[in-house]
Amino acid sequence: MDMLQTTDDTVGKRENNRIRNRNAILKAARECFREKGYDNSTIRDIVRRTGLAAGTFYNYFSSKQDIFAALLTDFLDQLNANLSHYRQTSETTRDYIHSAYLALFRATAEDPLVYQLAHRNGHAIRDLFGSDLLGLAMLSLEDDIHHAVERGLLPDVDQHYLGAALSGVAYEMSLRVAERAHEAPDKRQQEARQAAHFASTLFIGGLTQLSALS
Repeated sequence: MDMLQTTDDTVGKRENNRIRNRNAILKAARECFREKGYDNSTIRDIVRRTGLAAGTFYNYFSSKQDIFAALLTDFLDQLNANLSHYRQTSETTRDYIHSAYLALFRATAEDPLVYQLAHRNGHAIRDLFGSDLLGLAMLSLEDDIHHAVERGLLPDVDQHYLGAALSGVAYEMSLRVAERAHEAPDKRQQEARQAAHFASTLFIGGLTQLSALS
């Protein structure tokens, strides 16, 4: 029993150490990318900030692109979960649209680095996520839209077009929110609220017209 407990403790310590090291590398990468830019940052720059041995870095990531992918994956995983929650628990059409956009723009404003990286490295986004993470996010959005139509929160319009429009506005406006948050950090939350109001008002007006036509 003691030996089993010791083994469990050892495994637990190793896992905690692995998590700490990975987080330290990602934190250092964020700082380097923010200060020097993605293209000008090197793996050596990142490792120096962590205090870890150079060899330790390669236990977690094989390249700078891997770090880029990890930053985006962590951000998008959490964001997609939050957005799906808001869409599934909304009770009105305005809440459905506004709460999701507000969650998105707040996350972007608080972490503009991720979207700036995505904007500057669009080819990497397509290569890394074109048929994986972003594709899954779109499927999740389409499922949520279908359920919202069944609940009467959205009009029964072309759901594929609606999903594309929602995500397109979300992506492009997020880039603008990121840029403005970078230029005026003290106004990040104000910028997020303003963008959410703009996007939701735009969509609600458009949906009203579409609903009348259909």
